Amino acid sequence: MKTGLIYDDIYLEHNERGHPENKDRLISIVQELEARGLFKHVIKIKPRRAVVEEVSLNHDIGYIQEIHDFCLAGGGYLDPDTYAYSMSYETALYAVGAVLEGIDGLLSKEVEAVFCAIRPPGHHAERSKAMGFCLFNNIAIGAHYLLKKGLSRVFIIDFDAHHGNGTQRSFYEEDRVFYFSSHEYPFYPGTGSAEERGVGKGYGYTYNVPLSAGAGDKEFEEIYSKLVPKLIREYSPEFLLVSAGYDIHKDDPLTFLNVSTEGIGKIVENILKTAKDLNIPILFALEGGYNLKALAQSVALTIEKMLEA
Repeated sequence: MKTGLIYDDIYLEHNERGHPENKDRLISIVQELEARGLFKHVIKIKPRRAVVEEVSLNHDIGYIQEIHDFCLAGGGYLDPDTYAYSMSYETALYAVGAVLEGIDGLLSKEVEAVFCAIRPPGHHAERSKAMGFCLFNNIAIGAHYLLKKGLSRVFIIDFDAHHGNGTQRSFYEEDRVFYFSSHEYPFYPGTGSAEERGVGKGYGYTYNVPLSAGAGDKEFEEIYSKLVPKLIREYSPEFLLVSAGYDIHKDDPLTFLNVSTEGIGKIVENILKTAKDLNIPILFALEGGYNLKALAQSVALTIEKMLEA
């Protein structure tokens, strides 16, 4: 696949030393991509700065202003887990903008697949609430952006170890966006039971696969080689968005799943195969992953799989 990679040093400006979600995550990824010579094989795309109107597709205007003002005043902690400092608002706008720029590149067929190496992550952020290290919900904004452009069927896959409560809530009453998540359960943030299926016209368009601590390659292979391709084929989406959370790795310090680097490669391979078979544009956006070595190797493997697909 003609693969685009979106990255910018702006993503290093949002930082809290000693916090698991810090700039070293992206530094380690960039170093690994350089070591493997991958930069010369991808199409490098610069992110743009999202505007407030775009962020407000998923977030309350008052909340966006609150984050802006909080950062302007020097910042601190928005909740026990989630920090924001003077440059965090700008960084978060560029994280959103990467997803939107990637979508535009895919819709114009300049690329066939995109990986957004961005932070802060997004899938926990709700309409008016920052949580779980997330300020703005990058993938949810991307899905709303696609709907605004006239698409009517968007499929979101979220393989982060933590359930994407924010993304689920954004589309819980919506049939134009299918949200699929596999995640450790019960675990932070406490949502994501199999009974959560959506409401109203959105019923049946949320699909959660809660997994017990210790679930590993075998369980994920079953989900991503059989269940996910089946759901995608049945829904017949026009676009695939992936919340790529690498904290499913067995070496991750914050979670209790047991997926190997090779197992992550198989997840990605299965997703890409379905996208290619059905000729659906696909965008991956970085979410979690807190063991620097495992994260860097997993992202590099993801991009290698995209180039090979």
